[in-house]
Amino acid sequence: MSAAIHIVDDDADFRDGLAWLFDSRGHQAITWSGGDSFLDGIRGQAPDWGHAVVLLDIRMEPLSGLSTFEALKALACPWPTLFLTGHGDVSMAVTAVKNGAWDFLEKPFQNNVLVDKVEQALAAAAARVDETQEAARLRQALASLSPRELEVLDELIQGHYNKTIADHLDITPRTVEFHRANIFEKMAVTSAVELAHKLGRFGLR
Repeated sequence: MSAAIHIVDDDADFRDGLAWLFDSRGHQAITWSGGDSFLDGIRGQAPDWGHAVVLLDIRMEPLSGLSTFEALKALACPWPTLFLTGHGDVSMAVTAVKNGAWDFLEKPFQNNVLVDKVEQALAAAAARVDETQEAARLRQALASLSPRELEVLDELIQGHYNKTIADHLDITPRTVEFHRANIFEKMAVTSAVELAHKLGRFGLR
């Protein structure tokens, strides 16, 4: 179900119409008749969620859109959620956005506006997956460093030069250069600045 658009609505005609719209734009649409069936259907994907977007009707029975959204959050599902709402439910949708929903759209809406919002959400979901994978790769690379390489790394990200690192660690500058090259190769970086930036971005070291 990766990179899918999940349409959760208890109105069969409405959800089928949305599925046709997204299929016609080259997207994979998956329809669900309610929050319960949707949650049951996706629960097995955790923790490897991939990237997808959820279109969620705010008024559904027996499980409302808001309750479905809260259950999604409890599952730690990272998919952006876009609420589809009637005029009387706008305040609830605004509250949902404050609680972490991606956005909401009031019915009736223009198809192009909906597709644009969903494509923006899909792009954000893909970026989040890339960030998660990069963080995992960096953690794995850090774990592969030797104790001495970790000492050199800590010196590098403080901006110290090879000679200073050699003095601090009581090793030769040539040995520092050797460890530095290994660190850069394992961490897939080309400079100490890039290394510090990546570690800082993901809160590592």
